[in-house]
Amino acid sequence: MTLAPEDHTQQIPQGSYYSQSLPPAPPAPPTPPLGEGSRPAPKRESRVGQTIGVALLAAVLASGGTYAATQLGDQGTATSPTSTTSTTNQNQGSSPTVVQGNATAPDWTAVSAAVTPSVVSIDVTTQQGSGAGSGVVFDKSGHILTNNHVVGDATGNGAITVTLNDGRTYAATIVGTDPSTDLAVIKLTNGPSDLTPITLGDSEALKVGDPAMAVGNPLGLSGTVTTGIVSALNRPVSTGTASESPLGQQQTSGDEVVTNAIQTSAAINPGNSGGALVNAKGELIGINSSIASLGQSSSGSQSGNIGIGFAIPVKEAKSIADQLIKSGKAEHAFLGVSTRDTVVSDGSAKRAGAQVVAVNSGTPAANAGIKNGDVIIAVDGQRIDSATALVAQIREMTAGDKTTLTVIRDGARQDVPVTLAVKPVSSN
Repeated sequence: MTLAPEDHTQQIPQGSYYSQSLPPAPPAPPTPPLGEGSRPAPKRESRVGQTIGVALLAAVLASGGTYAATQLGDQGTATSPTSTTSTTNQNQGSSPTVVQGNATAPDWTAVSAAVTPSVVSIDVTTQQGSGAGSGVVFDKSGHILTNNHVVGDATGNGAITVTLNDGRTYAATIVGTDPSTDLAVIKLTNGPSDLTPITLGDSEALKVGDPAMAVGNPLGLSGTVTTGIVSALNRPVSTGTASESPLGQQQTSGDEVVTNAIQTSAAINPGNSGGALVNAKGELIGINSSIASLGQSSSGSQSGNIGIGFAIPVKEAKSIADQLIKSGKAEHAFLGVSTRDTVVSDGSAKRAGAQVVAVNSGTPAANAGIKNGDVIIAVDGQRIDSATALVAQIREMTAGDKTTLTVIRDGARQDVPVTLAVKPVSSN
């Protein structure tokens, strides 16, 4: 099923931020018409094969992205019937790494004990209302990584309160927000010296079926953990910047969030957004952010978990967090094309892809020789079967990255090397 971000008439509508009961902040300026794979019109075309319309299913940017993936892979062979913890992490003072004694049956009790001290509950209050979500301790200086939709409405006129796992509560201020990736960093005011930053993992090492655990604050129940499996990787998820008003009415602002997400089967409920998705070692692999939703009940209440949730990979989250801490803003990679969904012949088969309808002069795409009519079907070997998938793939990269686009031009495949630039700031 496909769904345009602006279309709320489908069976699976655009969702709302589950952490928020606040009206949205004023809409951000629209992005430039020639972005990293922007679409000239919201109407989506049918595609051959598995068009990942999930993002397109309309992920609910939920402050409840309870994610639980599962990781077997590089846990190693079983050497002991039990699990033990180790503190030999890359970051001194960070959460301990769990060494699983049995990779096929992770000791989630040990993982929970290692991770929960690094996950916090976040409460936001403005004149319009209040809301709650989750976050992770990013460093010893008191920086907390969370979703923009958890704290964004507090910019300029709200109060943020952070409660640690042990019950201590601190005020916090916004360091920086990045609506286009739905990430934000806040900082504790006069935070304690004994914070436990979460240990960062490798989201690129994940495999479908790997085990993992989600930790967060669903429905105000802090320290809640859930487990599940990684259902899919590189899932292009497209959502609007939506929030739930105090009266239960969905409202959507102009910023579109596009994520090359980790999909999970773990339970997702209001309040989990911004929380941790960790592997069986207790390492952060994603920031829970959204769910697919079947819509609202007849009473107008929000729908909950249906077993399809999404998390922002830690590689992207760390890159944005580092930039926000350094300068309060984040730069994004830029290709410089407008694309649309299409289906193209690939030999004797048909294939979905992103067809280039405009190339802006002086951009990386133009410099690389990308032409109108080219159909982009892969980026660095990762399949691209929609305009949204192209945006998601480019957005998780950084300016200066060298990548290879596989395109079909005049019926033949060819690889085009491209060096991405910094996305220009919108002028309108």
